[in-house]
Amino acid sequence: GEAHRMGARVTAHCFAEDSLRDLVEAGIDCVEHATGLTEDLIPLFAERGVAIVPTLVNIATFPHLAAGGEARYPRWAAHMRRLHERRYDTVRAAHDAGIPVYVGTDAGGALPHGLVAGEVEELVTAGIPPLTALSAATWAARSWLGRPGLDEGAPADLVVYEADPRSDIRVLASPRRVVLNGRIVA
Repeated sequence: GEAHRMGARVTAHCFAEDSLRDLVEAGIDCVEHATGLTEDLIPLFAERGVAIVPTLVNIATFPHLAAGGEARYPRWAAHMRRLHERRYDTVRAAHDAGIPVYVGTDAGGALPHGLVAGEVEELVTAGIPPLTALSAATWAARSWLGRPGLDEGAPADLVVYEADPRSDIRVLASPRRVVLNGRIVA
């Protein structure tokens, strides 16, 4: 309601299945993780244009978390393993249904920053075409966030690589230069 009236997007971090329908019905714009996305919810997400940010590099930690909680919480541990096992199928099915998929890592807590290249590679592993996965981290994501792209008068935010990442996404892990607002920062 109010956030949308003010021009903001509304998003939530959610691993579980149970709350996803309620979030979509309430008007959510995006769900981070979305591991609980199921076949019956995919059409609803697609119909409403609700995006997901799968954070596959984060979901890769689920087996370790499950092992740590196994003794006290065996049902939870089994659930975490199931979510991990179907992670690629979930993301591919979402993409195939037309759900917008964007790149994020949820880094800064247990995970270090700097994992975007790995997340893009994970999307490709899930079956998303490389150019689409690259777009999910760059121009499509900027557009969804309401940020300008490479347009006349827009801020000069760009990354320079040794090779074209459209041809080989692995170069994303090795930027030569990072330019922010027209200034070289790295």
